Amino acid sequence: MVATAATSSFFPVTSPSPDSGAAGSKLGAGHANLGGLKSKHGGLKLPDWSMLLAAITTIFLAAEKQWMMLDWKPRRPDMLIDPFGIGKIVQDGLVFRENFSIRSYEIGADRTASIETVMNHLQETALNHVKSAGLLGDGFGSTPEMCKKNLIWVVTRMQVVVDRYPTWGDVVQVDTWVSASGKNGMRRDWLLRDCKTGEILTRASSIWVMMNKLTRRLSKIPEEVRKEIGSYFMDSTPILEEDNRKLPKLDDNTADYIRSGLSPRWSDLDINQHVNNVKYIGWILESAPQAILESHELSSMTLEYRRECGRDSVLQSLTAVSSADVGDLAHSGHVECKHLLRLEDGAEIVRGRTEWRPKPVNKFGTVNQVPAEST
Repeated sequence: MVATAATSSFFPVTSPSPDSGAAGSKLGAGHANLGGLKSKHGGLKLPDWSMLLAAITTIFLAAEKQWMMLDWKPRRPDMLIDPFGIGKIVQDGLVFRENFSIRSYEIGADRTASIETVMNHLQETALNHVKSAGLLGDGFGSTPEMCKKNLIWVVTRMQVVVDRYPTWGDVVQVDTWVSASGKNGMRRDWLLRDCKTGEILTRASSIWVMMNKLTRRLSKIPEEVRKEIGSYFMDSTPILEEDNRKLPKLDDNTADYIRSGLSPRWSDLDINQHVNNVKYIGWILESAPQAILESHELSSMTLEYRRECGRDSVLQSLTAVSSADVGDLAHSGHVECKHLLRLEDGAEIVRGRTEWRPKPVNKFGTVNQVPAEST
């Protein structure tokens, strides 16, 4: 279309003159009629410069119109936010902030982000916080002095409260900071908000200690490491009130559901050669009853990590449902579950407690159902 418009502008087509006669239609007869630009004394008349300018303008206008028709512009203002940056340090250098866009492969059947997606974003901000502070050594979240002493961070307790799960295309903002926890521990807190509205979506708090990656034994924080990280600690209260309720041990008699034969894949290991913390959550939910997964969503979670498991470990996931009728979970209100992840020999890996609430009705007027395909 652009080429056609340009040609028509440069060589306007006119009707042949009445007096040109039949001779004008013969090859080689008389003078040539070049699209209305007649020759004079056998020579070609140059086009008027105003016509040339008009032709060039037409070309550019047509090209610009077709380019503007391309659907490349963001349809929502919040999509202008760069979700791919490494984040930034805010609040006097003590809080790290990073944005994430919820991808299509991070949502589940109910069109919301999974709990694993949320936890992966929290873990990513923690590591980028260390990196942005210039404290990232060769290890996974370890400082240079920790690397010299073969020390790594391991989580011992995690508490998460989810007020609302983001959906596909949402941009979330994650803030994280660290504080001291006792003499030899560190507490890391997170606050996840909707980047567009500022609504709080998730709050999480965790306790970390040091472990020697060669002996796999816990270690005190060396003074050299304390000097590295001490200036980054905030004097703040936990973002969540600690859930001090005891997590009971489950066994074959007290569990309502048991899933056996779980084992880590190579992709489940991090660079410290132990299973990623988020993977444990997925294993715990393996034994959650299907009726709860279909009709409820996880609203809070408390985990106690007892020991790590290796790549050759085989695990069992146990779940006990309380405060509900096991035979009618789909129509229950709030449900509480207790969990245990253990090795086949009985050694405990993780104890946990989860709370579930009924899923909200979506825009289709259904709960966790894909709308019927139109016929």
